[in-house]
Amino acid sequence: MSMAYEEYMRQLVQPMRQELTGAGFKELKDEEEVKTFMEAAEGTTLVVVNSVCGCAAGLARPAATQSVLNDKAPDHLVTVFAGQDKEATMKMREYFKGYEPSSPSMALLKGKEVVHFIPREEIEDHDIGSIITNLTGAFEKHC
Repeated sequence: MSMAYEEYMRQLVQPMRQELTGAGFKELKDEEEVKTFMEAAEGTTLVVVNSVCGCAAGLARPAATQSVLNDKAPDHLVTVFAGQDKEATMKMREYFKGYEPSSPSMALLKGKEVVHFIPREEIEDHDIGSIITNLTGAFEKHC
């Protein structure tokens, strides 16, 4: 791929990244950052697998950012960007044992174990309120 294309894509997805980082999510951009974070993971973590698709923009990111305003919320908020930070996304998905790769998706982890997973199929064609309820219900149970 050309450098012009790579730069174009970096600029295009920047607002998509900022929607989560502005709400307190930490971006993990490479395999080493994921590994370092997960080796030290304690408590609960919400992982958002970000993407450029419309259901990420209209549903997943807004639901994630609004759900963490709940009284019970995860200790840590992190994100990887599928299609952009490929190595980081692949490494994070290794921790999602038993779940097919899905973009966007959200996983609630307790330590290194997935205790709740929301694949793309439970995001697209759902309303934002039901996705928030799905997340906050998991937070109430596990956080």
